[in-house]
Amino acid sequence: MFGQTQSLFLILPVVLLFLGAPIFLILLTTALVTLFLSDMPASVVQTVMFGSLGSFPLLAIPFFILAGEIMGRGGIAKRLVDWVLAMVGGVRGSLSLATIVSSELFGAMSGSAVGTLAAVGRLLFPALRANGYGDRFAVSLIASSGAIAIVIPPSIAMIIYGVTAQVPLKTLFTAGILPALFIGVIDAIYVLAYSHMKRIPILSKEYRLNFWAATKDAGWALGTIFVIFGGIYGGIFTPTEAAGVAVVYSAVVARFIYREVSWRDLWNIAGSAATLTAQILLIVACAGVYSWVLTTSGIPGRVVDYITALQAGPVITLLMMNIVLLLVGSFLEPPAAILILVPLCLPLAKAIGVDAIHFGVIFAVNLSIGMYMPPFGLNIFAANLIFKRPIGEIYRGLVPFLIINLVALMVITYVPAISLALVSTGR
Repeated sequence: MFGQTQSLFLILPVVLLFLGAPIFLILLTTALVTLFLSDMPASVVQTVMFGSLGSFPLLAIPFFILAGEIMGRGGIAKRLVDWVLAMVGGVRGSLSLATIVSSELFGAMSGSAVGTLAAVGRLLFPALRANGYGDRFAVSLIASSGAIAIVIPPSIAMIIYGVTAQVPLKTLFTAGILPALFIGVIDAIYVLAYSHMKRIPILSKEYRLNFWAATKDAGWALGTIFVIFGGIYGGIFTPTEAAGVAVVYSAVVARFIYREVSWRDLWNIAGSAATLTAQILLIVACAGVYSWVLTTSGIPGRVVDYITALQAGPVITLLMMNIVLLLVGSFLEPPAAILILVPLCLPLAKAIGVDAIHFGVIFAVNLSIGMYMPPFGLNIFAANLIFKRPIGEIYRGLVPFLIINLVALMVITYVPAISLALVSTGR
C-alpha cells in the first residue's frame, strides 16, 4: 500500500521517539528526511513552517493559554473547582469527579485542550496525590479530561472544521454539547468505580463547602462562561475574538475583584504563558511541515482510496474512518489533521449518508482521543512537560481512559441523535 519512502515516513518517528528525541524535532527530522529521499524542494520548509502559524483561528491559542494561566493563578479556577467540590465533596472519588467536571467547564471557557490540562491540572494534581491517587492515575486523568475541550464549544478544532467543511459554527457548537457531556458521564462512572475499588478516602469536611456560599464566591468565575457564550451566540464577537475577551475579563476579575494577583504577577503570568505558547507553537510549526509532507506523499489520499475501493457498508466504512482519524490524530495536532483529512473524508462520509454536522462531532471526538493517544498525543507531552512524569508511565495510565472513550466514540458514531438532537429542530 505504501512505498519505501512512505513507510520510512511512518517508521522513523517511532524510532526517534524511543531514542528520546523531543516531539518538535521528531516531526521536523522526519519531514526533512522524507523531503531529501523524495527529491522534494527543501526550500518549502521555512515557507510551510511559518505559514502554518499564519492562521487567524490559531490566534486563539495564545489568548486562551494566557486566559487559562490567569484563571489558574488568579483565583478563578480555584473558585470554579471549589464550586464543583461543593456539589460532589461528600462522594468517594469526588476529587477525580471534580477533575472531569472542572475540565468540562474550563474547556468551555478556554477552547484549548492544553490550556485546560494546564489550568485544571496544576490546581488539582497536588490534591489528587495527597488524597491517595497515584501519580500515574492523576496525570492520566488530567491528560484525558483536558482533551474534552476539543469537543465542547467553543472548540478551536470545531472552528477550523466548520470553516473547512463550510457548516455553520453555531450549529456545530450546539451539536458538540451532548457528546461532550456524554463523554464526561462515561469518564465519571469509571473514576467513581476506580475510587471505590481502591478505597480512596472521602474528602475532609474542609472541601465540603456550603453550596450557596461557594456559588456566590464563584459567581465572577462562572461569569466567564456567560461572557464567552453570550458573546458568541449573541453575535457580538467571533470565537477567536472571544479568546481575547476571556483574557481581559479574567485579568479584570483576578486583579480587581478577587485581588489575588498584582501587576507584577500578571507580568510573570504573561511570561509563563508566552513560554508555554512558544513551546506549543514550535510543535505546531514543525507539524505544519510534517503535515505538508504527509499530504504531498499521498498517504492520506491512498488510505481513503483504499477504504473506498473496499465498497464496504456504512458501518464498516465509518469504523475504518475512525481508525484512520485516531491514527492521524495521535500524530498530528487537530488543526493540521482537520485541514488534511476533511476535504478527503467528508465527501466519503456524505456518500454513505452521514450528516456533515454529525461527522464534525465524530471528527472532533476522534481528535480529542488522539490528543492523549500514544505515541504522539499532544496532551501526553504537555502532561510530561508540566508534571514531570515519565512518558512510559503516562502511556500505561492512559490505557483504561482510552478504552472507555473509544466505547463512547463508537456510541457517538453510530447514534447520530446524540449529536443532532439539539440542532435538528433549528435546521
